Amino acid sequence: MKVEDEERIAANLSKIMAMICIRNTRLEDLHAGLQPVTLTGDYSDVNVVDGTGRTIPWREVSHLDDQQMADLMREIVERLFTFHMRRDDPSFRDHLDRWMAASNKWDNPVLDKAFLDAVAGLGAPRKA
Repeated sequence: MKVEDEERIAANLSKIMAMICIRNTRLEDLHAGLQPVTLTGDYSDVNVVDGTGRTIPWREVSHLDDQQMADLMREIVERLFTFHMRRDDPSFRDHLDRWMAASNKWDNPVLDKAFLDAVAGLGAPRKA
């Protein structure tokens, strides 16, 4: 297979997986709601006042609690697992084809150097 074809297939697969396995999850709930206005553009002028009266800079506020993060990751893992387990099912593939038109409007991905560096920095797995 040509490198260009391999890259095109990987890009399309990555976009459709991101759309149906990650974007359309609890992540949408986190994205919903009012967005604070920032006049500086970096949110350094935005603060949150919590229930005890503490003023916390926006950039220091945790936007997910541990349970929300666990729920989100569980949902994403289950969707990715389902995607891989059903990828050869013709009716599932028909469903993917309908979503492909929307995901094709996204930018094409590029290799993530920071991710590759982080994985390389992990070294060989330890023996149990």
